[in-house]
Amino acid sequence: MINTSDNNSDKSRKDPANERLRKIPVQLLIAAGIGLVTWMFLKSCLVNQFTNWDDPGYIIANPLVKDLSVDGLESIFSTSVMGNYHPLTILTYALEYSFVQLEPWLYHFDSLWLHLLVTMLVYCFVSLLTKRPIAAIVTALLFGLHPMHIETVAWVSGRKDLVTALFYLSACIFYVKYIRVTGGRKWGLYTIVIVLFAAALLSKAIAVTLPLALLLIDYFENRPRTKIVILEKIPLFLLSIIFGIISINAQHSFGAIRFPKASYNLFERLAAGSYALITYLWKAIIPAKLCCFYPYPQTATGGLPIVYYIYPVVLIALVIVIWKFAGKNKVFVFGLLFFVANIALLLQFLPVGESFLAERYSYIPYIGLFFIPGWYISNYFEQGKVNPRGIAVSVCFILYTISLGYFSRERCKVWYDSTTLWRDELNKEPRVQAAYDNLISIYFDRWYTNPRAGDSKVYYDSAFYLLHRSIELWPDSPAACQPLAMLYYYRHKDDSAVYYFSKTVRLKPTGEEYLNYGNFLVMLGRKDSALNQFTAAISKAPDMYAPYLNRAKILRANGSWGDAMRDLNTVIRLKPDLGEPYYERSFCDTQLGVKNIALRDVEHAISLGYNKVDTGYFNWLRK
Repeated sequence: MINTSDNNSDKSRKDPANERLRKIPVQLLIAAGIGLVTWMFLKSCLVNQFTNWDDPGYIIANPLVKDLSVDGLESIFSTSVMGNYHPLTILTYALEYSFVQLEPWLYHFDSLWLHLLVTMLVYCFVSLLTKRPIAAIVTALLFGLHPMHIETVAWVSGRKDLVTALFYLSACIFYVKYIRVTGGRKWGLYTIVIVLFAAALLSKAIAVTLPLALLLIDYFENRPRTKIVILEKIPLFLLSIIFGIISINAQHSFGAIRFPKASYNLFERLAAGSYALITYLWKAIIPAKLCCFYPYPQTATGGLPIVYYIYPVVLIALVIVIWKFAGKNKVFVFGLLFFVANIALLLQFLPVGESFLAERYSYIPYIGLFFIPGWYISNYFEQGKVNPRGIAVSVCFILYTISLGYFSRERCKVWYDSTTLWRDELNKEPRVQAAYDNLISIYFDRWYTNPRAGDSKVYYDSAFYLLHRSIELWPDSPAACQPLAMLYYYRHKDDSAVYYFSKTVRLKPTGEEYLNYGNFLVMLGRKDSALNQFTAAISKAPDMYAPYLNRAKILRANGSWGDAMRDLNTVIRLKPDLGEPYYERSFCDTQLGVKNIALRDVEHAISLGYNKVDTGYFNWLRK
């Protein structure tokens, strides 16, 4: 009979088998073995490339990672990136960039070894907390090989969760040491906990949950609720509040705090959050249908499908069952609350953005869930005796772990590059607009940059199909219309091209879209129609210089010298360092009889770097 009472902790501490495993050299060998097993399954991610999902913003086009000077470091620690303040994570990118610039192999190599290190820290933490190395082995293997964690490892932009977990778990380990020692070392260990917590917060703000995890460690250790136990948490909670405010401000300034397209009432928000929580729970056991983007389930008229309203009821029933049958089981309560404490802020009971769940959010929370089977499997090895049931459980666990490793290896391949990523997304979630937009961007850019390449037709046809499919699914979205117009233009179907360009303007009547439409009409030779579009662009965005410049060129060609001159003067006022408007203005000068001023304008255009000056025209002015 397996005893699951709280006294198991004391029994395991006297177990000679556990005592042998807890020797430091053996512990190091076990941790290294876990790391090696994890490496063998996940090493396929080392050949992966960057993706077009956040990698450009965090690394490829991020000027912060390209400057490790004193001023550059100051900028890293004073600037949020894409709505997140995580300077230590950005610093890791900057160090990598200083060695290999934008060669992706080093970024993936570092992400993998960071995951191995975090996995080994999971082992160290659980082993130290429970004094059950077998429980720690089970927990660490589940953590290291679980497919839900591949997003964090194989996606370079997932680095922030790795660095955060590194400091988060280190803080937990030192906290356990802190509460178990006495004397002068105690407050030195407490200081280390504070420093590690600050480092975790500087890696990603989600580390604000650490004080709750430390309270759970107090509970697991039967630590009495004394005054010092309360006081020691105050600095930690203050740090959480400070970095929580910093994070909210960073997200707000970036525009990351925004509601999804559907409008949810209070009960729908609770339903969506309950659905997310239950999804995280079952995916911890059966990691099926993994995606990089999980859209909110919606009806055709908006809101949640009616079936999702049952999830709050299911969640309440689950809580009641757990409370009734495991409410006094310290192991179960600790593991489950560790999970809930670290996932609660990520459940989006207040829906933000277009995705209700993210696999990377499970990275730290799943430690709590994996802790529970780790403990109960270790029960079969009490007192160094293994019964037949224990052997069966061990075999099942090994087979389950191997299957996790296999699916994780395959999931690493999905993250190879942007194409494999978004193809996989559309295979599993065929109504995700972000997947269409990103995949269209890939195919269109490959076709547009080299339309005569041997595989150009494949890129053209793929982009053409996806664009039409996107418009069919989201007829009120302008994103697909403009590139589709360019594809029609390439096939000399001008009327279809004009239709989709004009549709872009109808759906998104901004200065930039009017400008793009006008430029397109110039390409078609329809300059009079283009003139109207440039005028509309100016009315929408009077501080944008390009519509004035393009309109001036048409006006000059039509002989409207005075009107062209006024537009060019406006361009010069808005963009004084641009040489082209001076050159264009010189033609108006000559028509208005001021050849000397025209020469001066051409010379000024050349001084500003304009290199398209007609030599014959320039020599004529100089005579």
